[in-house]
Amino acid sequence: MVEKIIEFSAKNRFIVFLLVFALATGGLWALKNTPIDALPDISDTQVIIYTPWMGRSPDLVEDQITYPIVTALLSAPNVTVVRGFSDFGFSYVYVLFKDGTDIYWARSRVLEYMNQLAGRLPEGVAPRLGPDATAVGWVFQYALVDESGSHSLAELRSLQDWYLRYWLSALDGVAEVASVGGFVRQYQINLDPAKVQAYKLSLNEIIERVRMNNLDVGGRVVEFSGVEYMIRGRGYIKSVADIEQIAVGVSGKGTPVLLRDVARVALGPDMRRGLVELDGQGEAVGGIVIMRFREDTPQVIARIKAKLQEIEPSLPQGVRVVTTYDRSDLIRASVATATENLIEELAVVSVLIVGFLLHLRSALIPILTLPLAVLIAFIPIHFLGVGMNIMSIGGIIVAIGDMVDAAIVMVDNAHKRLEEWEERSNAVELTESSVSTSLPPRGRTGGGESNEVAETDSDRPHPNLPPWGEGTGTALTPAEMQRRLAERNQILIDSAKEVGPAIFASLLVIAIAFMPVFTLEAQEGRLFQPLAWTKNLAIAMSAFLAITLIPALLPLLVRGRILPERRHPVSLGLQKLYAPVLRLALRHRLKVVFLALACTLAIVPVWQKLGSEFMPPLYEGTILYMPTTFPGISVTEAGRLLQQMDRTLKTFPEVERVFGKSGRAETSTDPAPFSMMEVVVNLKPKESWRPGVSYESLVEEMDRALQLPGVTNAWTMPIKARVDMLTTGVRTPVGVKIFGPDLKTIESIGKNIEMAAQSVPGTRSAYAERVSGGYFLDFAIKREAIARYGLTVMDVGRVIESAIGGESIATTVEGRERYPINIRYLREQRDDVDKLGRVLVSTPGGAQVPIAQLADLRMVSGPAMIRDEDGQL
Repeated sequence: MVEKIIEFSAKNRFIVFLLVFALATGGLWALKNTPIDALPDISDTQVIIYTPWMGRSPDLVEDQITYPIVTALLSAPNVTVVRGFSDFGFSYVYVLFKDGTDIYWARSRVLEYMNQLAGRLPEGVAPRLGPDATAVGWVFQYALVDESGSHSLAELRSLQDWYLRYWLSALDGVAEVASVGGFVRQYQINLDPAKVQAYKLSLNEIIERVRMNNLDVGGRVVEFSGVEYMIRGRGYIKSVADIEQIAVGVSGKGTPVLLRDVARVALGPDMRRGLVELDGQGEAVGGIVIMRFREDTPQVIARIKAKLQEIEPSLPQGVRVVTTYDRSDLIRASVATATENLIEELAVVSVLIVGFLLHLRSALIPILTLPLAVLIAFIPIHFLGVGMNIMSIGGIIVAIGDMVDAAIVMVDNAHKRLEEWEERSNAVELTESSVSTSLPPRGRTGGGESNEVAETDSDRPHPNLPPWGEGTGTALTPAEMQRRLAERNQILIDSAKEVGPAIFASLLVIAIAFMPVFTLEAQEGRLFQPLAWTKNLAIAMSAFLAITLIPALLPLLVRGRILPERRHPVSLGLQKLYAPVLRLALRHRLKVVFLALACTLAIVPVWQKLGSEFMPPLYEGTILYMPTTFPGISVTEAGRLLQQMDRTLKTFPEVERVFGKSGRAETSTDPAPFSMMEVVVNLKPKESWRPGVSYESLVEEMDRALQLPGVTNAWTMPIKARVDMLTTGVRTPVGVKIFGPDLKTIESIGKNIEMAAQSVPGTRSAYAERVSGGYFLDFAIKREAIARYGLTVMDVGRVIESAIGGESIATTVEGRERYPINIRYLREQRDDVDKLGRVLVSTPGGAQVPIAQLADLRMVSGPAMIRDEDGQL
């Protein structure tokens, strides 16, 4: 079969060239449309369920939201792990699926199983799915900076939330744009409890009045003078004055009581669970662009940059967008390095081919075949969904040596067969010329009239034939030239048929030998399978061209004078080098075998001392500094500590920009408390670093400069950190999980492991999470006391929730912008425990009872964040 394909290709060159041209064009299209990234996305298929329940403690969130969701999803098909995070006011559930599970199939299954939760969650709680993105979807981050000093953080946050975020979310490939930092504007109603009591009002009445005064309605249509008018009732709250003028009751004299009579209304910041800082200069407003699953990262980032450039003139005066993390730089550098290595290898191979063949036109066959095979291989690479990254390009680099063998062997065999044919033809011509020496030389007339005859085109030797018969005085007739040309082409075809089947089979064997890589699973499979795909596909395309294109090129390019092997300087030189060694080895066969075995055994002790790692770390050009402090840190202290860290890091001459984050961004992909900080350190090009400074030494130097009390340092890189956190739920390369029913016991064991791990050689830092490091002010409701006043737990809880904690009771609609309306007691009425005990609770009989009579107030410690895995703490 292979021999027939070779002969057909050699005799139908136009068809072969047309086919190869079409395939090369398709390969070029596939190459341009293949997604590019620095590394293969080795993260698991995950679906996030994100449930906000504002103001609730982690244990309440765990018991009523996280645990029911986790247990409902454990039995979903193809699920491997279900992890839950219960934070203050938020629940995150991460569902990880088996390798190869389609993310959209997984999302639909999660939605099905979420139906089991109907009636099991608290009233008003609405779980929702996170973005259709992976852990490495954080591809671009930016900060809004006001250089004029005329815009507050609240104004910058409004610009980010209601304009910039939506402009970027509309871009193709963007799954979500998360806001972080700054202040979310909020209308705050601060009630004076004394005035509320004086006017005999209750908290519930005031809340209901505010809600009833924030409404737009429609009233169908009316017709005047032949024109139809649509009716609208405009009643949305749009300012502080609108809230102040809300009537909440009537005084004893019948005078309406307005909200401003019992409360102080003002614009202020909403409660913050995250902040960002830029270059140690102070707080800023940030944005995180999360890319959709399996998108082309450079193209998505290019769209983001183009959009930011487009909207730049529309930004407020003095406001600009500063890029704080851009993965396209890493991708370009990684792919450029791998591509440069590939081009260098192609160039070296080409030079070696020319040097060994010493025939430029013959050398063009492997030189042309090699890039064509690589280009055509991108067609199946594209349709198989294998992205272009350093692993897939590495597979092509590994395959170059095997790919070039086919063309070199076929060309070399063609040279050898032509050499043999030349020797036979010359021998025959010499015999014929010795018999016909009495005949007049060609080119003279029989009568001797002229000694010279003009040589015609038909008399010249064919350019495709060697100048056989030199020195014999013999020239070829046109018929003889055609016969010789056909014979020579057949020699080339036969030489290709001689080695073609063996070459084709050998290339397939090489490809099959790499098949065990496809049996790798999970992360290792996703990491190395792109390399195996590209290597095997490139070799397969090389095998295809070996039996199609190369036979078609042999008659065209293997032309002119070819140096015989016996006079080839390279071959002769190599033979002089290896022939004596070969003879010596054959004379002492047993000694050579034993020497080889001894060398092999001598390597074993060295091999056992070598370390091992799943993958060498990829230098991303960006450091991710992830310090951890004790739970319970306030937003003010977190901001001060973060600014101190950023300012210290910015002093290093190798650092270009520092962007720090404490707490969480407004996205389900970031369940970080204030005690967990992430500082993105963008580095300058290595050419501008101090002499002798390496990445490792720079990290060590930074670590020494940031030895702060109560802070544990961790140094990694953005992509690596996010993959580690998704895969194991642990932020560091090595971690220990402790499962059990009691959080205090878990924490105690963790502290013991922390002390033991610090003494392990090679450990830079060890940290056990303090699961009980949160601080709580508990109102333990006394059931006998509330029963005495005819109250319920819900009545007291409503006061705790609204008057003390603050509750968002409505939302304003101001054009494109929306802001919450929050109600609570004045700050001076709740800034210590004694004052909190005097907060009044209205009874059904109209009496006002201090909450200290209805509940015991005590300060306790508890879990700041609760983690569980497959339902176990």
